[in-house]
Amino acid sequence: MPLDLDSVRSRLPGRELHWLSTIDSTMREAARLAQEGCASGTVVGADEQTAGYGRYGRAWHSEADAGLYLTLILRLTMPPDSLPLVTLALGLAVAEAISETTDLNCDLRWPNDLLVNGKKCCGILTQLDGAAILAGVGINVNHAAFPGELADIATSLRIAAGRPCSREDLLTAILPSIDAHIALLEEDRDALLEAFSQASSYVRGRQVTVDQEGTVLHGVTDGLTPGGFLIVRDREGRRHVVLAGGVRPG
Repeated sequence: MPLDLDSVRSRLPGRELHWLSTIDSTMREAARLAQEGCASGTVVGADEQTAGYGRYGRAWHSEADAGLYLTLILRLTMPPDSLPLVTLALGLAVAEAISETTDLNCDLRWPNDLLVNGKKCCGILTQLDGAAILAGVGINVNHAAFPGELADIATSLRIAAGRPCSREDLLTAILPSIDAHIALLEEDRDALLEAFSQASSYVRGRQVTVDQEGTVLHGVTDGLTPGGFLIVRDREGRRHVVLAGGVRPG
């Protein structure tokens, strides 16, 4: 069923919300609006994406009327190197909204994945576009199943909760939560980092494997840098700052 946009608008007065039945990618439309000078907080969403993507251009499975696929345009008074911290703030915000609306608790896998029962239910992508930040959020809400190649690693809120979940309730919880966590980041980045560290099982003491452009790092996580990057100590005790790469258990 398509999103009940009237219900969402009534609960988010003043929010500039562009919602489409189908689109190639909300990121691309958000980039166009950002370049035209739209207000900070503007949202582009769709009931279906035909070419949704995540980090490194990987495809995002965007089943029609089943998930939340949106991009939020942010204009922040923060330096460009704060982008990793914005990603962490978004993860915290979405996890809080999911807990509030479904009673499901998400684990945060640095830097941009939300997991339920060890499987991915949400991905976050942030990128700079001129003076704006495009914050993409894709959530598997009411997917009943996934294609074979995703079945072992992906889940939905419906599968995890054992019941359908309201996309309208979730969306109207997510946007104020993002506003609050971005405000926290702008006021006190140390508090934001501490909150992420407390919410994620991946930040400290987790045995992980990190895939980094042809190299593989094995080690134990040892916190975050002030810039929001993950610290991993390898088997010889050497400290590595992970700037990018796929982090997984092991």
